[in-house]
Amino acid sequence: MNNPVSYIPLVEAHRGPIVESVMYGAAAIVDAQGKLLAALGYPDTVTYLRSSSKPIQAIPLVEHGGVETFGLTDCELALICASHSGTDDHAATAASIQRKVGVTEADLMCGVHPPTHRETYLRLVLRQEETTPNRHNCSGKHSGMLALCKLMGFPTANYIDLAHPVQQMILKTFAEMAGLPVEQIPVGVDGCSVPVYAVPMYNGALAFARLCDPSALTEARAAACRHITRVMPSHPDMVAGPERFDTIVMQVGKGRIISKGGAEGYQAMGLLPDALFPGSPALGICIKISDGDAGDFFRGGRARTIIAIEILRQLGALTDAEISESLEKFAARPQYNWRKVRIGEIRPVEFSLDIQF
Repeated sequence: MNNPVSYIPLVEAHRGPIVESVMYGAAAIVDAQGKLLAALGYPDTVTYLRSSSKPIQAIPLVEHGGVETFGLTDCELALICASHSGTDDHAATAASIQRKVGVTEADLMCGVHPPTHRETYLRLVLRQEETTPNRHNCSGKHSGMLALCKLMGFPTANYIDLAHPVQQMILKTFAEMAGLPVEQIPVGVDGCSVPVYAVPMYNGALAFARLCDPSALTEARAAACRHITRVMPSHPDMVAGPERFDTIVMQVGKGRIISKGGAEGYQAMGLLPDALFPGSPALGICIKISDGDAGDFFRGGRARTIIAIEILRQLGALTDAEISESLEKFAARPQYNWRKVRIGEIRPVEFSLDIQF
């Protein structure tokens, strides 16, 4: 059970002279050796990572040679780690993975939802074209899970069930990355029907720190982690999509930052070694907005990106110029009404990380 003060005020929406709304949350910053460097709120707050866990869920496929066996491209592996927007390129990449693996779109058990990329959605409506599972934001992850089934000789039927060997394999890997016994990880069902894991914020951040600096892991797992953290920032358009926070922050980071959001106000990020300065350690950063971060998830919600950018700014991973040039709509910013009259601003509650490396 979470501490009653798990969440603290993180973001304020100001209208005129008063604070109109307050958004609560928690965050943890951890290095690959397991040192908690900073926390906002209670770092042992237990919550689901939702889709932020996708890069970790991809590890077993890469670790056991799936990329080489099926000839997967970097673009395809990036989609396996993605919550994509359902564009034509995203759907085509999912279909390419399936052809190489020997499955079809009909084998996906993620369900169907309209593309979250507005222009793609409107184009489908005008063409009176039905959306299909490959447009689902999790089609890459599901294609990767089916690939792991084929690679390991597991049945593809019911691959979404927790008892299925592919899900047990993924859960074991996640537990090892997070530094927890499997039996201590509460498991729920995600929006796309596969198992989803809940861990303390600290352990989620630890998993991302180890992903970014896997030097203490086995050779095969370290190689898999390095492969994943190379393809995500080199193909950020596959990991999210046009106008999406994860895509843009990784573009700005130029290989120094990995970023993966999840539903209900979760955001995970990793800083690669040397990202801040020569010799700086890899860091894992996890953020949770307590109310689920009302707003458009696929544009980054309302509060989570403000805190994410402020943490990256204070760490020195983003400059003020980079924020104003590329990330302005996700950062602390003025608020306007429908007549474009400035009525206030939304900004982080003042805090200082004060991390000593």
